[in-house]
Amino acid sequence: MYQTTSGLSSDNRPIALWLLICAGVILGMILLGGVTRLTNSGLSMVEWKPLIGIIPPLNQADWQQLFLKYQQFPEYQKINLGMGLDEFKTIFMYEYLHRVLGRLIGVIFVVPFLYFYVTQRIAPRLTPRLLIMLVLGGCQGLLGWYMVKSGLVNNPHVSQYRLTAHLGLAVFVYGFIIWTALDLINEKAAQPSGLAVPACALSALIFVMILSGGLVAGTKAGYAYSTWPLMGDSLVPAGLYTMNPAWLSAFEDITTIQFNHRIFAYVIALLVGSFAFVALKSKVTGRARIGIYCMLCLLVVQICLGISTLIFYVPIAVAAAHQVGAVALLSATLFVSHSLIRADSA
Repeated sequence: MYQTTSGLSSDNRPIALWLLICAGVILGMILLGGVTRLTNSGLSMVEWKPLIGIIPPLNQADWQQLFLKYQQFPEYQKINLGMGLDEFKTIFMYEYLHRVLGRLIGVIFVVPFLYFYVTQRIAPRLTPRLLIMLVLGGCQGLLGWYMVKSGLVNNPHVSQYRLTAHLGLAVFVYGFIIWTALDLINEKAAQPSGLAVPACALSALIFVMILSGGLVAGTKAGYAYSTWPLMGDSLVPAGLYTMNPAWLSAFEDITTIQFNHRIFAYVIALLVGSFAFVALKSKVTGRARIGIYCMLCLLVVQICLGISTLIFYVPIAVAAAHQVGAVALLSATLFVSHSLIRADSA
């Protein structure tokens, strides 16, 4: 049965593997969501049909019907006027695959959950966690449509608040699943004390950084300044926090949003580097040490991707990789945090 002792339990492995597969598919969902956003495809499906929406257009008549529905909405009339059917098919498929993958995640989660539950392989104290994951997954679907609806209006742009909430919930569920899987399989090992809290703080800061990236994506602030390390001709551009009230600029002014995202990046790079230096000098061992090295490597990759996204004017492949890189960096910090907490509780 389910155990929380150190070492790997043969009963824990299938459940942990299932959860890690779910997390991997969610990571793919985050990637596809980023591509959907970058290709301006998110408003191509103007209806939400949770059950029958999985059926794709099967013939030319189906495509024409969907295209006619799309033409009735402001995005076509104000931005894509004159778009042909072939162009519509391209943006439609990104959004369609994004929604289908969301439904697939539900199947991948629910079917094994029912199997493990019926066969009594899930401990009573683990069941509430899994049910919370299931509820959050359902909320994510509803939030996704709530986000899309914000763009099916006279101003055909989705709300950056709703987009950030949608991204944030996806990343939160991903992290929750990863942490639960680590509870099942991560071994206890002696480690220096006093490092668990800073590691968890880093995880929280990286999560906030991802939310900041959601605001950048939602306002298209990444296109505003395609230079680095300067923003235009200075490190600190003019026009920061000029809205009334000033705090609103952090959420709605593209100059301020991009500036804040850069500052977040500098602070996190400094803190991750400092934490790694202290932890390695303190002789962190085993998997936690490997996790710290992974964290440093992913930090370097993420910095390079972030700079490349700016200076090459937000190419789709690089920008999507930058988004996934942020989640990968979060994964590494979660692993390190979990290992150090487990050591403190040993």
